[in-house]
Amino acid sequence: MTDTSTTGAKVRELTLRAILLGGVLTLMFTAANVYLGLKVGLTFATSIPAAVISMALLRLMSGGTILENNIVQTIASAAGTLAAIIFVLPGLVMVGYWQGFPMVTTTAITMLGGILGVLFSVPLRRALVVDSDLPYPEGRAAAEVLQVGAGSAEGAGENRAGLSALLWNSIVAAGFTLLTQMKLAGAEVARWFAVGSGATGVAGGLAFALFGVGHLVGLSVGMAQLVGLITGWWVLLPILTQGGVGDPETLANTVFRADVRFFGAGVIAIAAIWTLMKIAGPVLGGIRSAMAASRARQGGHALAIEEQDMPIAWVFGGSLALMLPIGWLLWSVLAGGPLAGSSMTLIAGAILFIIVVGLMIASVTGYMAGLIGASNSPVSGIGILAIIASSLLLLGLLGRAGGEEEINAMVAYALIVTGLVFGIATISNDNLQDLKTGQLVGATPWKQQVALIVGVIFGSLVVPPVLNVLNDTLGFVGTPGAGPNALAAPQAGLISSLAQGVLGGDLNWTMLGYGALAGVGFIIVDELLGRAGKLRLPPLAIGIGIYLPMSVILPVIIGAVGGWFYDRWASKRPNAGFAHRMGVLTATGMIVGESLFGVLYAGIVAGSGSDAPLAVVGDGYAPYAPWVGLLLFVGLVGHSYHRTRHMVVETP
Repeated sequence: MTDTSTTGAKVRELTLRAILLGGVLTLMFTAANVYLGLKVGLTFATSIPAAVISMALLRLMSGGTILENNIVQTIASAAGTLAAIIFVLPGLVMVGYWQGFPMVTTTAITMLGGILGVLFSVPLRRALVVDSDLPYPEGRAAAEVLQVGAGSAEGAGENRAGLSALLWNSIVAAGFTLLTQMKLAGAEVARWFAVGSGATGVAGGLAFALFGVGHLVGLSVGMAQLVGLITGWWVLLPILTQGGVGDPETLANTVFRADVRFFGAGVIAIAAIWTLMKIAGPVLGGIRSAMAASRARQGGHALAIEEQDMPIAWVFGGSLALMLPIGWLLWSVLAGGPLAGSSMTLIAGAILFIIVVGLMIASVTGYMAGLIGASNSPVSGIGILAIIASSLLLLGLLGRAGGEEEINAMVAYALIVTGLVFGIATISNDNLQDLKTGQLVGATPWKQQVALIVGVIFGSLVVPPVLNVLNDTLGFVGTPGAGPNALAAPQAGLISSLAQGVLGGDLNWTMLGYGALAGVGFIIVDELLGRAGKLRLPPLAIGIGIYLPMSVILPVIIGAVGGWFYDRWASKRPNAGFAHRMGVLTATGMIVGESLFGVLYAGIVAGSGSDAPLAVVGDGYAPYAPWVGLLLFVGLVGHSYHRTRHMVVETP
């Protein structure tokens, strides 16, 4: 399992111990993410925590290499994205189709969709990673972690400074996050106010990880998200909430979820289609290049490591072969039910849907990962579009005629088809981020692609038992018999209600349509800015800025502005390259610290059964916590950048 490069040197990469370590981390992180995602609707990225843990463990063994560490993080990265299947599958329990999560069916949906996500994204690597200037913030961050970990052993001055920046900011981010969970500092600052008879507000999460992501994505994406934030919260909300009932906070958040997010989904939809049209040429070129490389390999020509993708024949053959178990899965779902008489039509339509829409979604989510990072990509927005599309497919095949039993069966079938497509979306989103990391550290692409398939298999096996334990002990909000500590599972509730809305005829088409029209306008503006040589405003990033909550978007925007100011300073230094790298490591440390703490905290929550197991103060302190948190956050961020600049100046 070693690789021989074109220079003849053997390098440890896809080793047995890397596979086993990556598999163990995947099992742990997937279980933690499933719980946390169902509890609060968010999951944490696992690539960087896995890279850090891998470096620590493999350093205790002999012969550990940066490429071996990269394989571990590639396998474990599946945990952060594969767990997003919880945004769909609990809907089957919520609508009463399932009473629990059948092991074979749940594993099959998760595994088949995930493996297809890997295969569908292989031909995209050359177009979106090699021949693209997309920032891939988390891919770059993971590469910096791996490079600093490897370089620190050599004792180089710049690497020592980089490791110091990484560790210091990791400690600062983890320490601040600990204070927020102790309730000594607030995790968000928000002010809500009336606008006429309507409402809006300002809300920002005090999250080092989001600030760090902002630094890495850059000013163009940050400003596009600012346009989206202004559009959603300071234009649409004041208009849509006029005459509403309730306090400003409740009114603003209710209308945001019911209307503004659908507007954002409409923008994302039209921007995704435009993005697909723009990258279609490079993607086809990448496929032709991959086929040429495959022919060269078969002809006995040695390829450089960075050119060695999984053979394109394996990609096409494997994708087609997976349609057989997918067809069996869909048949087993339909057999004996009210839709059994239309099984052949429904299975054929679903398989065609999975291939066509899956390929499109793999391209779009891969692009989004490059634009703003895998953990910040609005995959739940892709889930919204997928459930609407699959529900419309069923209406086209069967019509709306039928009783309640038939409609419920159609809703369930739409959810299962969406689950397969969702697996493609999340894993292709993750795979290209990992391949960017691999490109930066000199890894072999096909070995990473195989490694991610291994991660998908490991993660798929742990999803059903964890879901069953949570369903049996806590339940989900809205299901019969759910207890007082029932898990919210917000995305699953939304996606299942969307399927019911489309098939029942009461979906919010108006806001989706307005969003699509606005998306056309944003595309035109971006193209005009590009022709004028001005700062671009990617329409997909604008849609994301509308769709995601302001508390998530605002710190990313501020981080992008802060990173821009730092980069301007760095570009004037004599050692500009090192100065820029130190900025990246500063932002990376912020992501690492919060991510590692997220792993630990998820375990503490699961073990304690408490929503706030680390809280040390009561509700009387709550009004002061946000302002304490804000002052501390601003002070720590300022100190972190000051310390980094000082190290840049002092390092020869």
